[in-house]
Amino acid sequence: MPYEESKYWRGGKKKASFYADDLRLVKEEEAADAKYPKKVSPEEAPWEDTPHGRLKHLAHEGINPRIKDIDMYIQEIPAGGRSGKHRHMAEELMFILEGQGYSLHWDVQFDLKAEYEWQIPKESKRFDWEEGDMVYVPVNTVHQHFNSDAEKPARFISASNRIYKYLGFGDIEQIEAASPSQAMFCHVNEQLKNQEHCTKIAHE
Repeated sequence: MPYEESKYWRGGKKKASFYADDLRLVKEEEAADAKYPKKVSPEEAPWEDTPHGRLKHLAHEGINPRIKDIDMYIQEIPAGGRSGKHRHMAEELMFILEGQGYSLHWDVQFDLKAEYEWQIPKESKRFDWEEGDMVYVPVNTVHQHFNSDAEKPARFISASNRIYKYLGFGDIEQIEAASPSQAMFCHVNEQLKNQEHCTKIAHE
């Protein structure tokens, strides 16, 4: 015996071309991707001075749309310095290229009311690392990286899953700024709307 919906499902006169559009868009995307190279040279990978530190972007939709699934950059932390402290929904994988240091992780809890309210604990977990190590940052974990060598910089590759952006969970929260070099200090603090502090440090 048919379900009750069988009496109604043929109703309506609206029409669509969603399936045909998908077929067309796939071909257009393939044609567009074919125009981009399968490698990115150092000259093509842009630098960005951010509140989180100095980044050399390797994989981003703004660089080469061939790469669909991850965002990736190299970050350098100056001798004795630290990255910014931030939180993002996507998990992150770090590969240590050189140097030694440690990362602090804060496991975020939440309260769901009218919207999510993130609750960051006071206590953190410490993970020491050195050249050749990989460090995993779980989903929505507040984290910060420190260079424990007072004489040499530390560098690492950071990769995160881009799928969270497509699902509407691409939020990122900058909690604390990095300890920048003098060359980039003012630019970073202007981004954090801290021009007075920038001016003070620049003159010291």
